[in-house]
Amino acid sequence: MFNEVYDVIVVGAGHAGSEAAAAAANMGSKTLLVTMNLQNIAQMSCNPAMGGIAKGQIVREIDALGGYSGIVSDTSAIQFKMLNKSKGPAMWSPRVQSDRMRFAEDWRMLLEGTPNLDFYQEMVAGLLIENGRVSGVKTSLGVSIKAKSVVLTNGTFLNGLIHIGDKNFGGGRAGEKAATGITEQLVELGFESGRMKTGTPPRVDGRSLDYSKMTEQPGDDNPEKFSFLDITKPLVEQRSCYMTYTSEQVHDLLREGFDRSPMFNGRIKSLGPRYCPSIEDKINRFADKDRHQLFIEPEGWHTCEVYVNGFSTSLPEDVQFKALRSVVGFENVKFFRPGYAIEYDYFPPTQLKHTLETKLVEGLYFAGQINGTTGYEEAASQGLMAGINASLKVQEREAFTLKRDEAYIGVLIDDLITKGTEEPYRMFTSRAEYRTLLRQDNADFRLTPKGFELGLASEKRLKRMEEKHEAAEKFVDFFEKTSVKPEVINPILESKSSSPVKQSGKLFKVFARPNIEMDDLRKVDSVEVYIQENNLDREIIEQAEIQVKYAGYIAKEKNNADKLSRLEYVKIPANFDYSQIKSMSFEAREKLKKIQPTTVSQASRISGVSPNDISVLLVYMGR
Repeated sequence: MFNEVYDVIVVGAGHAGSEAAAAAANMGSKTLLVTMNLQNIAQMSCNPAMGGIAKGQIVREIDALGGYSGIVSDTSAIQFKMLNKSKGPAMWSPRVQSDRMRFAEDWRMLLEGTPNLDFYQEMVAGLLIENGRVSGVKTSLGVSIKAKSVVLTNGTFLNGLIHIGDKNFGGGRAGEKAATGITEQLVELGFESGRMKTGTPPRVDGRSLDYSKMTEQPGDDNPEKFSFLDITKPLVEQRSCYMTYTSEQVHDLLREGFDRSPMFNGRIKSLGPRYCPSIEDKINRFADKDRHQLFIEPEGWHTCEVYVNGFSTSLPEDVQFKALRSVVGFENVKFFRPGYAIEYDYFPPTQLKHTLETKLVEGLYFAGQINGTTGYEEAASQGLMAGINASLKVQEREAFTLKRDEAYIGVLIDDLITKGTEEPYRMFTSRAEYRTLLRQDNADFRLTPKGFELGLASEKRLKRMEEKHEAAEKFVDFFEKTSVKPEVINPILESKSSSPVKQSGKLFKVFARPNIEMDDLRKVDSVEVYIQENNLDREIIEQAEIQVKYAGYIAKEKNNADKLSRLEYVKIPANFDYSQIKSMSFEAREKLKKIQPTTVSQASRISGVSPNDISVLLVYMGR
């Protein structure tokens, strides 16, 4: 049935698998996407949303490189919000509420329209390995499919176990069976595995809710979008979400079921996501709080199904139902399906290279929750990078990695590879030390040239980015060279309680004041004339404003990044013998031996390796 040898086989068609398959195929590799159910490609297993704090930056980076997540997020959006607008631009994070069914459909249509990509519905039960190198996969029906590289993106399916109260059963998510065989084979090969847990809230019938008792959460008045391409458009119409709260009564009702909760009776032993805890975990950990927020999120344009964000739980169904009926606005709630927790296998990511290729088996790549991460966006970015590198390896081209000062994707992968994780990893802006450089607005400037070199980003995309960059630079130059007289600018400054000027000065200097915004300066005739004559759109105007107002911060951070990046170029030889460096601490030697960093910079970020250990290493290497 499968006589040909594929360049890349991708196992699993979630967010990681979909991006991996698209990337490999678009780079010219003959690719096969194998999944247990072709009806569930890019399924949103948990909340119907993309983006959010730091996650929105990741989606824009995926788009800038030529991935599909940003495009699909736009075409399936029902609401758009730019979070953290009250803070500096390094913190701005786009987020969309999504139509769950349309999201999956749009992804499938994009994948089916991708050349070089084949599909097959079956469970992969094992890997074919020859002389330490992957050579394909074997399905549960015994079909062997040959390949030069394999990307595993199994999500929560590896020996998945679903918990609802004192009941549990095998499954990768509700209604789908677990995947077996792969974990056991990888462990036999020498891989270390572990167990993690995540959960999801109940879905309810929106017709049974009283929204008049809740607080409406509309989208932005002037919504933006994710993709830098002009093939998608901002929303004209949006659907609102709503907010309500739990109460002490709700908490008391939930506590009645704690003795039947797998979280507390020992059935679930693995760690769940610290930053997205279940409702029972929140009540237990934050006993001093008498209420918690719940966000009521529609699942799409036309469905009445609603996602209860903030009420993730594995409590018995009757306890969930009774407690939810005590929430304001939920007095007559009807369930579509209860919440549940799921345990699954993962492989500590310190067993990977920065390319996401495993250290033990050549040509084998891991992406997504198999690496201990949580979230669609984190998974999608890993899938993109794994797909890129699997394709590059087959084509015998140089591997592609991103540094910490180049992308949030670089921070994510470096954190996983260098530090590992014992709980589901979630991206935050605080994890990025260069977040002023890694803004959502400049992801195309940072990454589209790289995507173009890889063969992922089109020439049209690159040209659009270059035109935007040039227009923004020229606008900044206009502010640097154009003077304004006191009688013109002082009324504007005084209206903003800003000190007046006594003589003519450059607009750049005035604009750099923290309380002066673009809307203020557009009252200056020369500024508005420039905008109109050059037909500048919102993206370019915003980009110029950020470049002017944050010029000092950006320059300082770039300088720091340049200084620290020098150690990135100090390579450590493969299979370096750390045991011979007796003056280095024992812990550092053990950690370095296990992780095998490729550069001194990476070695310096490993937990347990001190600055003194790095100094000793540099001396030993003759640097």
